[in-house]
Amino acid sequence: MSPAGYWPQLHAAIEAGADAVYFGLKHFTARAKVGFGVSELPEVMRTLHRRGVRGFVTFNTLVFQHELEEAARAIAEIAEAQADALIVQDYGVLRLAREIAPHLELHASTQMSITNAEGVKLAQSYGANRVTLARELSLTELRRIIAETDCELEVFVHGALCVAYSGQCFSSEAWGGRSANRGQCAQACRLPYEMWVDGRKRPLDDARYLLSPGDLYALEQVPELVDMGVATLKIEGRYKDADYVALTTRAYRKAVDDAWAGRAVAVTLDERTQLEQVYSRGLGAFFMAGTNHQAVVKGRAPRHRGVEMGRVSRVTAEGVWIAARPDAPALKPGDGVVFDAADWRDPGEHEEGGRVYQVLALLDGTLELRFGNNAVEFTRIRVGDLLWRTHDPELDRVVKPYISPASPLARQTVNVHAVAHSAEPLRLTWTVARGTSVQVESEKPLEASQGRAIDEETLRAQLGRLGNTPYQLGELTIDRSSRSPFVPASLLNQLRRDAVDQLQALQAAGQHVETHEPKASLTKILPAQTELAGTPLPPELHLLVRTPEQLDAAIATRPASITLDYLDLYGLRPSVEKVRAQDLTVRVASPRVLKPGEERILKFLASLACPILVRGAGMIEPLKGSDLVGDFSLNAANTITAATYLELGLARLTPTHDLNAQQIAGLAKAVGGARIEVVAYQHLPVFHTEHCVFCRFLSTGTSYKDCGRPCEEHRVALKDHSGRAHPVMADVGCRNTVFGAEAQEASSHLADWRRAGVHHFRLEFVHETPAQVTAVTKAFRNALGGTISAVQLSTELRRIAPAGVTEGSLYVPKGYLVLPVLQ
Repeated sequence: MSPAGYWPQLHAAIEAGADAVYFGLKHFTARAKVGFGVSELPEVMRTLHRRGVRGFVTFNTLVFQHELEEAARAIAEIAEAQADALIVQDYGVLRLAREIAPHLELHASTQMSITNAEGVKLAQSYGANRVTLARELSLTELRRIIAETDCELEVFVHGALCVAYSGQCFSSEAWGGRSANRGQCAQACRLPYEMWVDGRKRPLDDARYLLSPGDLYALEQVPELVDMGVATLKIEGRYKDADYVALTTRAYRKAVDDAWAGRAVAVTLDERTQLEQVYSRGLGAFFMAGTNHQAVVKGRAPRHRGVEMGRVSRVTAEGVWIAARPDAPALKPGDGVVFDAADWRDPGEHEEGGRVYQVLALLDGTLELRFGNNAVEFTRIRVGDLLWRTHDPELDRVVKPYISPASPLARQTVNVHAVAHSAEPLRLTWTVARGTSVQVESEKPLEASQGRAIDEETLRAQLGRLGNTPYQLGELTIDRSSRSPFVPASLLNQLRRDAVDQLQALQAAGQHVETHEPKASLTKILPAQTELAGTPLPPELHLLVRTPEQLDAAIATRPASITLDYLDLYGLRPSVEKVRAQDLTVRVASPRVLKPGEERILKFLASLACPILVRGAGMIEPLKGSDLVGDFSLNAANTITAATYLELGLARLTPTHDLNAQQIAGLAKAVGGARIEVVAYQHLPVFHTEHCVFCRFLSTGTSYKDCGRPCEEHRVALKDHSGRAHPVMADVGCRNTVFGAEAQEASSHLADWRRAGVHHFRLEFVHETPAQVTAVTKAFRNALGGTISAVQLSTELRRIAPAGVTEGSLYVPKGYLVLPVLQ
């Protein structure tokens, strides 16, 4: 399955051999900058279907409450345009789509963060026919999920890797009000950061882009993926150009065909080089091949570099001498190159580079590169700089046939069955993949042969002349009488043309998809509005702590509950008992991600016999029997999604951080304020990542097995270009969370939330000292008790918080107005 940002990419995917293409519309898509208009969708689908290619529409964003009616109309339009499937992130949208178009194929997006069999089964239970698994799973983990489920499973095999789990990144929301879960990723992961360890800057040589992974490349893993039963191999890249789509699709098409036929998948150096050249931040199988934190992030650069050619060995007034890499392709005039000085130049400065004018090979194997028209300022290049080839004109010639083909390159195999009996019309049945079939027959009956009778050789010669059509003749079978009739070549040619025309028309027409009226469908599944209680319940404070020192301070404040979110499982049980001994309610937090082989974590949490703050949808069923509170990471952004989770047995739910404070109040009013737990103070968890910066930069190990566990000994923060230090912590699964430097606080919204019936308020701490835990808790207790004003609370928090405060994702834009769902 190949990506298409727009028409050029769509055509390239078709010609290079994609079985399916995925693309977005202008709204409700995780790549908001590209896509087709709704009015273009019917022609998109006709174009794909004429070529036997399926078209999947990405509808993979969270949908806000006031957008549900618009979303319902869009789903109906997509289904009526005969899209083959809808790719969905939001559980509310999944339920809505199943109601509107019962027979439309639905795919659970990778943004659902599904990493285990339980997550797959939950998506299936709400109508998903296929699940796209998280990119952080290894081959072993994939094989286990396949063995434990009966659902079509899809995996990414090529393209950009997000450093955070898809659906679990809030950096754009926190730092720019642009939600990645709404298709507006600002790519904060591709920015440079400094690493501060225990309050001191750690030198990292040329690694400054600490959160910028390389690009996924799993061409060599295709045979194993095919063998284990993965349904679809997916190429990332809806922002990429047609050249990228053509080359990646061609490469994986060949690999899949070879693997399916049992042939060895042999990837030549030239093939890999082409993929590096067209777009690469450094290719690797990364998590798919197993954990190696040293490989995922090199940190030298955040963008496409092309192919590494060598290093600068000398700089003269006329040119630059290069010590070429032994396995590098040949440099030639016309190549575009860039000199990479990432280890000494400011990231904001432009890099030197240009078109090579002349290449001189020296006796010692060194190359001298010369550039015309003063294209390169040699004084800004130094010995040791890397040289990358960013553009190879030869590649343009390779991809041109896929971009502007003279005739179709990717052809559908058509099987023909002929019935040729004397005194009866000649009947030809033409069938292509997925069963599309047409039958054509001669107007007159055939006459008995007086000379050369019809045979397979003649039929194949005439019916196989498919020229500029998108078909190629496959299997040919003949049912003929013992005395074969004579069939003129002109008749075969005419029937062939008729069959092709009918096949094209039939494929382009697609199949009608039944839809129900969108507004009525939405009304049917929309939860009833909850009546607000007459007298608001008294506010309750719930504290979340991450260290034993914070715990002691939290116990002293006597909150309604204390949630333990510890790195080390072994420290949980004594801390649970410690809280219970003080006659306080204790809760434990689950990890955000649970992969195959980590079930013991849930078993241990359940054994503590206390309420659990559950952070992954795939953990709800295994944890049934415990009192569960759903956390923000479940991404509940509307009442349908919220009701879905609550119906699964959650006592309360924390809305997604994609909602502003006013939207949270609206959600609380709709589902009942008592069922909502809001976070009133926290450092927003901006990145949640499988990649461990502790292992990568504070050890030489590759995983928790040999890293020496530096996360247990050191306090780490990543400092951005503005000087804000963002704390990093590991969880029980060795996954890292990067937290926002400033504390996000809700002082100006407490009154609105109280009026909406909310009475559960959570305060979360990261690197706060025990004294700060005490002071923050006291300030909120005074504000909720009415002894200090919202302004006084904000002032007090600015004084207490270790790195200042922000309104962050809670900010309500001036003039913001939420319309009701149904008019």
